[in-house]
Order: sequence, then structure tokens, then C-alpha cells
Amino acid sequence: MSEGFDYLFFLEVLTGGLLSGVMYSLVAIGFVLIYKTSGVLNFAQGAMLLFAALTFVSLVERGVPFWLALVVTFAIMVLIGLMVERTVLRPLVNKPPITLFMATLGLSYVIEGSAQLLWGTQVHALDLGIEDIPFEFHGIFISQFDLFAAGSAALMVLLLTLFFRYTRVGLSFRAVADDQFAALAVGLRLPRIWATVWAAAGLVALVAGLLWGARSGVQFSLSLVVLKALPVLVLGGFDSIAGAIIGGLIIGASEKLAEVYIGDYVGGGIEGWFAYVLALVFLLIRPSGLFGQKLVERV
Repeated sequence: MSEGFDYLFFLEVLTGGLLSGVMYSLVAIGFVLIYKTSGVLNFAQGAMLLFAALTFVSLVERGVPFWLALVVTFAIMVLIGLMVERTVLRPLVNKPPITLFMATLGLSYVIEGSAQLLWGTQVHALDLGIEDIPFEFHGIFISQFDLFAAGSAALMVLLLTLFFRYTRVGLSFRAVADDQFAALAVGLRLPRIWATVWAAAGLVALVAGLLWGARSGVQFSLSLVVLKALPVLVLGGFDSIAGAIIGGLIIGASEKLAEVYIGDYVGGGIEGWFAYVLALVFLLIRPSGLFGQKLVERV
């Protein structure tokens, strides 16, 4: 390192990147929940995130109390998850993966169109009562909102971990994730487990939608945040919640550091695409990701 290297500035950029990466992890966890149990890459997760944020902010703007709007939105997202499992996933069981992927892609436009019909297309400001004012910690300035988002993500992961580790449904989920055929052989009901997982994905979409909506405003481009989750999944693995968290941290930190320390040499704007370059490198070196299971097929 050069003599003039500013360690405090480096730590500040690194901390900001790690906290931003937590936001990516929240979106990626929704993907992992669905993919781990059914093998479906749910491209509609971004639309679900948008629908949750738009529903919540629209209810609040119409005078519904904050906590009641949160409960109603949660109930709606659970209902959407159950409907998707019943009307889309269940009829397409054992279909080729590309069929399931195209189904979720089409589903994303259906959900976005439904949101537009219900709530309109105007941009909404979402205030969660968390001021985005940085505070100083040992010479490092940290965003209060990013810290709140990180705490929310940590709580979400803790609740999901406890649910899947210590509840009967959670244990069934783990059994299905390990081997669907073995789970069927011991009498587990896959449709019920899939429905629960889609409902959990709706909850994750609600939390992520509120945080992303508060940061960048509730607008239809919010659904594109799903694209930020893809590099996270490539790095961490499509079937690992821990991988989604670690992958998000790596992506968030690396893109911020790259923008600050490499951006000037390539004309700037590197933060927007650096994550995809990193993901491409991982695909070439370790296609299953850091924590993903390596699939071995007999031919």
C-alpha cells in the first residue's frame, strides 16, 4: 500500500458496501427459498417485491395506520404466494426447467400489471421513519438507514433459520430440499410445503420491498432490483441461504471498492456492471457458487 493510503476512508467505503450488500441478500433469499425446494428460478420475485411495496405505501397514503397496512400487505403477499403455487407451480410439476422459468417470467408481468391496475403508475415516497443521516463510529461514517436494513435482514435470517430448523414444516422443508423423492417416500406432502415456502418468499418480498422502496422510492423500476440478486446467487449458490448472505456482502463490498479505487481508470460507472464481471468469473471457476451443491448427473 502507498504511504498516503487512507485506511479510515477504505473502511468507510467497505462498511458502506457491506451494508448495501445486505439489501441484495434480502432479494436473493427469496430466490433461494423457492429454488431450494422446487428447483424453480423464480424470476417473479422482483415483481412480488414491487407489489408488496406499492400495496403498503398505497394503503398508508389512503389513511390506513402503519401497522395495519403492514399486516394487510403481509396477508396479501402470503395469499399471492399460495395462489402462485396453486395455479402456476403445481400444474407444471416435472416440466423442463426452462418451462418453469418462462412461467415465472410471465408471472412477473402479470403481477406488475395487477399492481398497475390496482394502484396506478405514479412514483411514491416511502417513509419508514428511519432518517438516512450518517453517524460517526471511530472515525467511520455509517448510514443509519443501511444499519437499520442490515439489522432487519439479520432478524429475517434468524427467524427463517429458527423456523426451518425447529418447526415441523421447517424440517419437512429441509427434507424436501435434500431429496424430493425420499421426502415423498416417507409421506411428506410436497404441495403443502411448496405453498409454505412461497408464502415465506412473499414475506421476504415484503421486507425487501419496504427497504428498497424507502431507499429509492416506490416505482415500477423497483422490480429490476431482481437483476442485482443474480450475481449474488451466482457467487453464493442458488440453494444456500448462507450463500445468499455471503454473496450479497461480497458483491456489495466489491462493487463499492471497485468504483472508488478502479473507477477512475476505466472512466467511472464501474459499480453498475462490476458485479456481473465478478459473477462471470465465478461461473468459469466455480459454477455451483461458494455454498451451492455440486450436481453430478449420470449419463
